[in-house]
Amino acid sequence: MEKELLFKYNIPGPRYTSYPTVPYWQKTPPTEQKWKELVRDAFTVSNHREGISLYVHLPFCESLCTYCGCNTRITVNHAVETKYIDAVLKEWEMYLSVFGDTKPVIRELHLGGGTPTFFSPLNLKKLINGLLNNAEVHAKAQFGFEAHPGNTTDEHLKALYETGFRRISIGVQDFNPVVLAAINRYQTYEQVRHLTNKAREIGYTSVNYDIIYGLPQQKACYMMQTMQQVIRLKPDRIAFYSYAHVPWIKPGQRNFTEMDLPDADKKMAIYETGRNALELAGYKDIGMDHFALPGDSLYRAHAEQRLHRNFMGYTDTPTQLLIGLGASSISDTWNGYVQNEKKVEDYYLRIAKGQFPISRGHELSREDLVLRRHILDMMTRFETSWRNDNEICDHIYKAIESLSEMEFDELVEIEPYQLRVTEKGKAFVRNVCMAFDARLWAELPQTTLFSQTI
Repeated sequence: MEKELLFKYNIPGPRYTSYPTVPYWQKTPPTEQKWKELVRDAFTVSNHREGISLYVHLPFCESLCTYCGCNTRITVNHAVETKYIDAVLKEWEMYLSVFGDTKPVIRELHLGGGTPTFFSPLNLKKLINGLLNNAEVHAKAQFGFEAHPGNTTDEHLKALYETGFRRISIGVQDFNPVVLAAINRYQTYEQVRHLTNKAREIGYTSVNYDIIYGLPQQKACYMMQTMQQVIRLKPDRIAFYSYAHVPWIKPGQRNFTEMDLPDADKKMAIYETGRNALELAGYKDIGMDHFALPGDSLYRAHAEQRLHRNFMGYTDTPTQLLIGLGASSISDTWNGYVQNEKKVEDYYLRIAKGQFPISRGHELSREDLVLRRHILDMMTRFETSWRNDNEICDHIYKAIESLSEMEFDELVEIEPYQLRVTEKGKAFVRNVCMAFDARLWAELPQTTLFSQTI
């Protein structure tokens, strides 16, 4: 890949797990009554057609990984587990009341964090069984969880397998001990190897690794060593993310400074080293930051143009309704979003009052819905088209005009009523999506809101 293009288009931009992106949501969220209506409408459409998705945020960690941008609560007091599970199940009961007499059909369930395996195997089974007691499980359901190699035990794997989990996402980030020490994360190659092999032995059918480039003290030679170890273990899919340095949002990142981070040239070298290693090992680029082996279901969904993207990232199980449970979780009805209270105490308070713990949200306008579809198509299929009236809004033409330079650089191909991202342009799909982001261009950020695109 031409280094000049990488530098030219390496600008801050959203990751587009939603449109509009969270910083551009309305100042006032939908009322509780309006949110119930949006949920009910989406449930009616989605439940018996493809089922619904559930995301549960489990924010607790015993120690802070200082690179982390997630919503976390650091504690070694495991007594917090019971109260949190009870609150999540009470929130789920509120949604069940919105669904009425119709049982929800769960197509996708994901546990994120934080560290989901902070919770004991027994408590995780209590949580999952509580969610499924008044629900049906879709015949093609996909259950997955995020695992820290340092504390995920064989008992965790067995307990979650028994409740239907078949996917595990392991937070590797890097294998180099210098880098791991810089980000306060302690795990070994042997722990990752054991977790991977044990999961497969038990019966898990999909193993994902998260790898991050641009971390403090990281070098291209370190990344090559990490990728060699990753390839040896052969995970089915890999999320290869750029580190987002936002210490004004995540104070833990102040434990190191910009001087500890690789500069632009070095970060590009780290990225290209990792990407080249994955491609040589047979991994296919299936979407922004994501690679998969040809036998993986995510690759098949990409090849068959069934890939979907939501707040949980890429998925091969598209559903219209995503319910987020727990502190800071985000729900999506396609026509609207809400995010729960971020502070655990505020979340508990709202749940205790029998209220949906909404802290912010957005109801999509017609233009939002049109642009959301185009951005989703580009993020999942690397192309979009606008031949029908319901696929057109005024901003489409501004977006196409603004992409003339990317067309000249052979990153996109523009035809009447159609846009395709070229193979050369796949690494810049966020830049292409930004052209379609009407809210971003109407109110360009005065401070840094997003990470660099590479």
